[in-house]
Amino acid sequence: MAAIGITNSVGVTVPPNMADYDATCRAFSWRAAVGELSGLPNGRGLNIAHEAVDRHAAGIRAELTALRCLSETGGCREVSFAELARLSSRFAAALERLGVEPGERVFVYAGRSLEQVTAALGSLKARCLYCPLFAAFGPDPVAARVAIAAPRVLVTTQSLFRRKLAGIRDQLAVIEHLVIIPDEQSQPPAGSFNWHELLAESPDHYEIGETPAASPALLHFTSGTTGTPKGAVHSHEAVVAHQVTGRLALDLHDDDVFWCTADPGWVTGTSYGLIAPLVCGVTSIVDEGEFDPQRWYRIIQDHRVTVWYTAPTAIRMLMRQGAEAAIRFDTSSLRFVASVGEPLNPEAVVWGREAFGHAVHDNYWQTETGGIMIANVRALEIRPGSMGKPLPGIEAAVVTPGDDGHLVVVNDPEVQGEIAIRPGFPALFTGYWDEPQRYAECFRDGWYLTGDLARRDADGYFWFVGRKDDVIKTSGHLVGPFEVESVLLEHEAVAEAGVIGKPDPDAHQVIKAFVTLKAGYEPTEELRLELLGFGRKRLGSATAPKDLAFMAHLPRTRSGKIMRRLLKARELGLPLGDTSTMEASE
Repeated sequence: MAAIGITNSVGVTVPPNMADYDATCRAFSWRAAVGELSGLPNGRGLNIAHEAVDRHAAGIRAELTALRCLSETGGCREVSFAELARLSSRFAAALERLGVEPGERVFVYAGRSLEQVTAALGSLKARCLYCPLFAAFGPDPVAARVAIAAPRVLVTTQSLFRRKLAGIRDQLAVIEHLVIIPDEQSQPPAGSFNWHELLAESPDHYEIGETPAASPALLHFTSGTTGTPKGAVHSHEAVVAHQVTGRLALDLHDDDVFWCTADPGWVTGTSYGLIAPLVCGVTSIVDEGEFDPQRWYRIIQDHRVTVWYTAPTAIRMLMRQGAEAAIRFDTSSLRFVASVGEPLNPEAVVWGREAFGHAVHDNYWQTETGGIMIANVRALEIRPGSMGKPLPGIEAAVVTPGDDGHLVVVNDPEVQGEIAIRPGFPALFTGYWDEPQRYAECFRDGWYLTGDLARRDADGYFWFVGRKDDVIKTSGHLVGPFEVESVLLEHEAVAEAGVIGKPDPDAHQVIKAFVTLKAGYEPTEELRLELLGFGRKRLGSATAPKDLAFMAHLPRTRSGKIMRRLLKARELGLPLGDTSTMEASE
C-alpha cells in the first residue's frame, strides 16, 4: 500500500519517507543502511556520538538547532549541533583525564536536561558504557544497580544527591568519580567534581578512538519479575537501527521539530529521546518539566512540534481532559503522532483524530530489541488496536512449540503465540550484564523470543494479547488482559483498567479487573455492578471480569506499563518482586 503526503500547517505537502511499505521491505538491506552513516574518519569504526553530533557539526548542519532545552520555569535555550559537539567532547576529555577507560560504566542519574544529554554523548565518545537511571529512583534501586555493574563514574544533580544518595554514600564506594551538577543553593559535596568546572577545564575537541561496531555502548536496566533487575547491553552498531527507524517508523524529516516525552531513564529516552533525532539531524525538544496537560499542549503550540512520540499512559491522561482541552491550543503543526510503552487501546487511536486531526500510530519494541520492531507507519492503514507490521529489515513471527518441541510459525489468524524476532538486526541486545545464561535462554531455534503473546491477522498485522505470564486461563479459554481492559475503557466512566487472573477451584482462574475513574464519577456499588454487566455484554460470560475493584491509581512503570504482576501480588498476598521502576506516585 502506498502512502499519501500529509499537508502541514502552512499548506506544504510532506511526502512520507516510506511511500510503499511492500516495495521498501523488498529492497531494504542493513548493509545499505550502514552506508547512510559516515563512520569514524579513516575507517576507525562506528560510534554513536560521532553519528549523532560530530558529523553534523563538521558539515552544513553545524549551526542548526539540535536541542531546544525548556526549563521548568519557562526558559528556552537553543543548542546547535556544533555547540553540542563541543560540550560532549569536553566531557569525553574529562573522563579520559580522570583515567576512565573504554568499556567502563558511566551512570547518569538525572532528569531531562542539557547536562544529561551531554554526559550521555560524552560517555559514548569516550567509548564508555553509558547507563541512564530514572531520576525518580530512590536510594535502594540506585545502590542495587551500582552493585551489579560497578560504575567508575556517577553523574547526578546536587538535589538528587542531597535527597537520595547522601545517606547511602558508603554503598556507592565502588564509584571513584562522583560528578555533581550543582544548584545555586550550595556547593557540591566534598570529594566530588563540579560539573561546570570539570567541563571548563577540558578542550572543545576530542578525537574519538577506534570503535568497532560491536563495541558495547549502552546499558539499560529492565525490571525483572522477581529478584534483581537485568542489564541489557547494546553496541554502537545500534545507531544504524536508530537512524532507520527514526526515518521509517517516526517519519523524521530534516526540518522537523521532534518531541519524545520519554524519561531519560527509559530505553525510549535514549533510543528516541536522544539518539534517533540527533542522528537524523532534526531539532529535538528537551523538556525539564513534568507531565501537565496545559504545559504539553503549549509546548506543541509554541514550538511548532511536528512529530510527537509519547506513551499510552500520557495519551489516556490527556483523554481524561477531553478533546476540548487540546482544541483550545493550536496543534496544527503536528503531522505525525506515535506512541509506545504498552499497546494502545483503539479508543486512544481514534481520540487522536478528534484532538489533533491525526490518529496515534502505535508501535512495538522492547528494551532488549533497542529500537522499534513493529509499527503502524504512514505507508499503511491503521487498524486501531493493532501494533502494525514489522519494519523493513525485521523478520517477525508468531510461534508456538510444535509436537517435536521445536518452534512452529503460526499462520492461523485465530491462534495466538509468542512474538519472535529473527536476530541479525543491529539494535538487538548483545547480552545481559554478567548473566550469559539468562541471555542464552532468550533464543531458541534461530529466534529471539520476546515473552509477549500476539495474533497475526491474514494481512500481516500483529495484535497484542499480553505477556506470557499475564495471560489468563479461565474455563478452558485463554484470555489476554489487554482485550478485556480495552473493552472496559470503552465505558464512559473508566479512565484506566488493569486485569488479572485469580485462582479458582472450578474455572482454574477467574478474571478480576481494577479500574480508575474519570473525573466526575464516584466509585459506588451501582457503578461496579454496571461495569461488570458492561463487560459481560461485550465479552460474554466466559471471558468477562467476575470481580471488579476501584483504585485511585493503577501501579505503572515509568514507561507507562501497567504492572499486572503487582496487582496480582497484592491481591494474593505474594512477594512484590522488583518494584524499582514503578511510578514514584504509586
